[in-house]
Amino acid sequence: MSPRHRPPRLATIFYDPPLYFVTVCVRRRLRVLATDAVHSAFRDFAVRGLEKKHIAIGRYVIMPDHLHLFVSGPHEFRLEQWERMLKLVLGRATRMGRALRRSAPTRAPRAAAVSKMWERGFFDHVIRNAESYAQKWEYVRQNPVRAGLVERAEDWPFQGEIVEIYRD
Repeated sequence: MSPRHRPPRLATIFYDPPLYFVTVCVRRRLRVLATDAVHSAFRDFAVRGLEKKHIAIGRYVIMPDHLHLFVSGPHEFRLEQWERMLKLVLGRATRMGRALRRSAPTRAPRAAAVSKMWERGFFDHVIRNAESYAQKWEYVRQNPVRAGLVERAEDWPFQGEIVEIYRD
């Protein structure tokens, strides 16, 4: 879907704080994310965000070519800005991102080079209740099984939970 055909982002969210289900994809579905280096960079990013900005990442699954997660932040939290930083951090952790950065001559083009590995934008959905959270999580949790990467969801090594998040 082209950016001009994406539905508009809500100006006001009536859940305080909102809980988002987010999906971020690698361009051309390149399989570069399901690595120990990316998983470690993701967990470090999540912990720093929690400690410094009170941005809470709940459950997540890192697939080879995309990432699903649940995230919530304080009133001033801007999902679009956070998503750009997430892509930058994870991109730097991939072999592809490191190669792109080495090929760029200066700092600004390096960040732009890493951003080229991602699809533009991201998918997000506001979670409204615990049932919705549970349904989305079960779908996400089963992704590695549906993809034939593992026989049981709990065997996928690139998943976890930074903090417990749920809606009553």
